[in-house]
Amino acid sequence: MTPLTRKRACLRSLSAVVVYLGSAMPSFRQVGEKQLPNPILYMAWSPNRDLIALANTAGELLLHRLANFQRVWSLLPNENTGKEITSLAWRPDGKVLAFSVGDTKQVVLCDAEKAEILHLFPVEYPASCMHWMEVQDDSSTLSSFNESEDESSRFLPKLPSLPKSYSTTSKIFSEEKSDEVTNLLGDVRLNILVVGGPSGFVELYAYGLYKIATLSGISGTCRSLGLSSDLKSLSVITEIRSTEDNPEINYIQLDTGLLSSCLPELTKMARKFTHISTLLQYLRLSLTCMCEAWEDILTQMDLRLTKFVQEKNTSTQVQDEFLELLLWGHASPELQALLMNQLTVKGLKMLGQSIDSSYSSIQKLVISHLQSGSEALLYHLSEVKGMALWKQKFQPLGLDPAAIEDAIVAVGSFTLKASELLQVIDKSMKNFKAFFRWLYVAMLRMSEDHVPPELNKMTQKDLAFVADFLSEHFSANEELFDRKGKYFNVERVGQYLKDEDEDLVSPPNMEGNQWVTFVKQSTHLKDSPLLFPTYPQKSLHFVKRMMEGSIELCLQKPAEVIGHSVKQAVCLRLYTVPESSENTPRLFELPSLWNDKKAAMHYVVFCMPEISPSKIYILRRATDPNRSVPNGLVALHLSTPLNSSIDDETPAPSSADSSYSCLDARFYDDETLTVVLRNLEDDENKMRVLAQLHLNSVLSWDEEFTWDLTLRLEQQTEGIPVQGLAWGNQSREMDNIKAQFVAVNGVRKVACVLSANLRHVRVFEMDAEEEEEEEERADESQEMSSDQDRLEDTMTNQSDAGQGGDGAGGAEDAQVAGQGSGDILDETAGSDTL
Repeated sequence: MTPLTRKRACLRSLSAVVVYLGSAMPSFRQVGEKQLPNPILYMAWSPNRDLIALANTAGELLLHRLANFQRVWSLLPNENTGKEITSLAWRPDGKVLAFSVGDTKQVVLCDAEKAEILHLFPVEYPASCMHWMEVQDDSSTLSSFNESEDESSRFLPKLPSLPKSYSTTSKIFSEEKSDEVTNLLGDVRLNILVVGGPSGFVELYAYGLYKIATLSGISGTCRSLGLSSDLKSLSVITEIRSTEDNPEINYIQLDTGLLSSCLPELTKMARKFTHISTLLQYLRLSLTCMCEAWEDILTQMDLRLTKFVQEKNTSTQVQDEFLELLLWGHASPELQALLMNQLTVKGLKMLGQSIDSSYSSIQKLVISHLQSGSEALLYHLSEVKGMALWKQKFQPLGLDPAAIEDAIVAVGSFTLKASELLQVIDKSMKNFKAFFRWLYVAMLRMSEDHVPPELNKMTQKDLAFVADFLSEHFSANEELFDRKGKYFNVERVGQYLKDEDEDLVSPPNMEGNQWVTFVKQSTHLKDSPLLFPTYPQKSLHFVKRMMEGSIELCLQKPAEVIGHSVKQAVCLRLYTVPESSENTPRLFELPSLWNDKKAAMHYVVFCMPEISPSKIYILRRATDPNRSVPNGLVALHLSTPLNSSIDDETPAPSSADSSYSCLDARFYDDETLTVVLRNLEDDENKMRVLAQLHLNSVLSWDEEFTWDLTLRLEQQTEGIPVQGLAWGNQSREMDNIKAQFVAVNGVRKVACVLSANLRHVRVFEMDAEEEEEEEERADESQEMSSDQDRLEDTMTNQSDAGQGGDGAGGAEDAQVAGQGSGDILDETAGSDTL
């Protein structure tokens, strides 16, 4: 090869290197920045949308869009949910956001589109961390019942939405929200919300609604959770406090193999129980609407009659007074004063309208909501009972046929009580209409007003009807006065809606009912399981609570069985928490967890600043606890130059060769780690760097670490394999912000950096270059191309003119080529560090 050919080949290779560096090392484009009024405690990116959720110290939940960090909505704290947000978790499809509230010990599911609360449920302890994952199962095991999932809609009518006027207590089933099951279940594929808290509290909720497991045997407070997408194991980071030493951080891997092996059965059971849970909520809210439809004005007649008894001088009974008015048209002065001065003709008319309106509303709610909801409950519980009888498939999950049968019987009793209420409403409406019509005419005659001809006609049958009503409803009851402070119970519907444990004041009269008599006389039917018990002495609320208790027992059994099947596979003691980080928000603290779905691996990223400030540790565990992973622990050394040199023999500038410590680290994707670094040599503690660490080569190390399980990892760091890591120009210095924490989303390629004072945020697109930087690189590329053309022309001319000369000319040409290539590299390095 001639000297000219070598020079040209060298120049082309150098220019190729420069182009590669320029394209493979993009910077991070800043797209938003904001100073917030309240410190941020938690932040989480939506899994598949450019939205980030923030929770602040004021108890507000904020949703911001990537572009210019624009606020989409804010959810203010209220007395129903609480004001102390303790953790956040997105549903994998990004449509629902879960947040836990510490002061009310609740987990709340919020619609990400409209900031509306979809569902909330209580937890035993305030949740300190949550993780929401979706099962990744590409096999055809779930397809067998995907189509059958919608069969219920073919047999059951769609549940009507609650009236707007009665939905003030909850917005779950208001207009356009009646199909809550569809909104919350989402896809057929199972997703599980894992909730953790103090005292080893860990619970798993299918679709974020139905509790499928309550775990036990975990020590300490849960700080981070990670359920593998194959459901084979659950990673838990715990903090154990003792009076003698600083808090200790442990890593625990729990074997959840039962969930994985019974995935189709678990999915079907979870969806059924979730339907049941939401139907219970529907019935609960329907009953609340019925209570709101019942008006307190209906009790005024009872109180006025009681006052009348206490103030009148005669010893006659009230019903005798009214019967005398009915038969002879004469009223005592006391009764006449009661009717004309206290009740009045206008008041009687208003009372009649109120009773008619209230009873009609309650009647409609019972027919359209209580009965349809009860029918749907019976349908789904019957299907669950069929599943429980298929012992080969569902017995390992803890389905108990006896408990499910008890729940079915309880729902049947509730349905019968609702039917009984309908009969009471129907009878009361007829009685009150006849009574008020007669009393209205009697009061008009007392006031000597004109009586309309259509109201003046009263048959013997009407007289007998009113007489029976007076004898049944207007007899004074001393026992009732001791209980309720009144002698009368003219209005019979309200007692069914009272949330009390006491018996009904006026239970229905079953004498003469042929079916009741037949059942009592039949020895076979009296205790038959085919007949639902009726509880004639109890209110609708009481029977509803009985039904909820039976269904709760039915739902709890699988959670206990599945929870007991979860066993601890490994417990690794990592390090103690330094006192300096005691005030740091727990969500931002390392370790952080990551599940590599393709490789079926758990990753744990943590730092031990007191032991080795310039290192990041990565722990790997297979999601299958029975599968061992070689080289499960490595340390990444951060004291490498920010700018890697192309020529290994050329030393990097001394200013770039600095040591860095990691402030925060989050997995960007399976092979990339996003970190916030601090320069250890910076005395003012201001120089912060956001960087991307590519772990392709690091995760294939050869050295093995032998772990002594009796010691903490910080006590045996000498044997941990260490890998040097150069992150090139995939970094950016954080100017004018004391960066401390970061939240990332590798799917959307975004990151949010939070300052140490928790008020200053800066948002980046991670794989996009700054526009100005792109323009500068384009200009430099043109200059480099023209320099290369001029250099080739010069070298060609020199070669043509000096062929056959001595070696000095060749050496000079080589020197010129070297100088030219060095200038090009210097310019490129400058452009890459912008």
